[in-house]
Amino acid sequence: MILTETELVQWGRRIGGEVEAPIFLGLRGPLGAGKSVLARSIARGAGVEGALPSPTFNLLFRYQGESGTEVAHLDLYRLRDPEELWELGWEELGQGAEIVLVEWPERAGSHLPDDRWDIELSVPDPGANVRAVQVHRVGAPPHLPGFPVSLAGR
Repeated sequence: MILTETELVQWGRRIGGEVEAPIFLGLRGPLGAGKSVLARSIARGAGVEGALPSPTFNLLFRYQGESGTEVAHLDLYRLRDPEELWELGWEELGQGAEIVLVEWPERAGSHLPDDRWDIELSVPDPGANVRAVQVHRVGAPPHLPGFPVSLAGR
C-alpha cells in the first residue's frame, strides 16, 4: 500500500483512536521512512497532547492518553544488546490499557511478544512524499483499525 504522509498521519490517528489496548506495534524501516511520524500520529489519536519528542536518546517515553489509555513509545536504535531491554521495564509493557510503539523492534531479538503487528515502512521514491506500508500480523494481536487503509474521500 502506498500512502502520502497526510494519509499515514490519518491512519495513525485512526489507530490511536480506535485500537483495542493492549496492543504492540513494531515499526520497522530505514531512517527517514516515517516510523516516528506514524508513532506520533497514533499517540495523538489516543489523545496524547503536548510535545512528543523522539525517544532516540532516552529509549522510552510514556504518555497518558484519553480514557486511561497509556502510550509507550520506544526507539531501540541505540540498543547494543537485547538484554538491555529489562532496564526499560520490557516485561511490563502491554500489561494494561497500553499502546506499545517500538521503533527498530528487530533489536529486541527473541524478546518480541508473540502477538503483535509489524508495520514496515519504506520510501519507494525519494523525490515523492509517499511511503510504502506493509503490515504483518504475528500471532493473535487485537484488530488493527483501517488496514487496508480506508480514508474519507477515497
